[in-house]
Amino acid sequence: MTLSNAFTAIIRRDLVLAYRRRAEVANPLLFFVLVITLFPLGLGAQTKLLQAMAPGIIWIAALLAAMLSLDSLFRSDFDDGSLEQFILSPHPLSVLILAKIVAHWLVTGLPLLLISPLLAIFLGMPEQSLPVLLWTLLLGTPVLSLIGSIGVALTVGLRRGGMILALLVLPLYIPVLIFAGNAVEMAGSGLPVGAQLNILAAILFAALVLAPLPAAAALKMSMNG
Repeated sequence: MTLSNAFTAIIRRDLVLAYRRRAEVANPLLFFVLVITLFPLGLGAQTKLLQAMAPGIIWIAALLAAMLSLDSLFRSDFDDGSLEQFILSPHPLSVLILAKIVAHWLVTGLPLLLISPLLAIFLGMPEQSLPVLLWTLLLGTPVLSLIGSIGVALTVGLRRGGMILALLVLPLYIPVLIFAGNAVEMAGSGLPVGAQLNILAAILFAALVLAPLPAAAALKMSMNG
């Protein structure tokens, strides 16, 4: 099997497994919706405050939803022994991990991207901010999966690694949160946001190139340990 065939086969396999576990896969999306819908209840009838906070609310909810789904990235493969087969494969482990990250984003990040405009309107976000919100989620949510893969690879062998995982990856998520939230906020004020989107794109490309390599090394360390 060629490398490209192995790459697509892993994506197809993970999507089929996700379809069979639809209830489990839906949890991050439901969490995302619930967190956002609870904010208006807590803030009351303060429409202007809610509108000003909308970019941060959506992005914090997306970040927490991504954190909730990260453990599933390698856990089932670790439990059934598939990770050992990946390591023993003649193909580069980093490329196989990248395939799993792509599948993870298609299952968790893409649904957040699709439902976010409806929730943004619910929070009263200006219409001119919606395209920028979608661009920030398109550029930023893959970074959450890419960076998170390193933390998951380091903690996959631990029974209760959730807290350690959060401590490892949350500080690395802060730049994405800052630039994405600022871009949406400035778009609502009619200001240019090209610089923020370019920075998010640069972060995405850097994560695409750099993240699979340490994730592969961490995965080998976890399996050997």
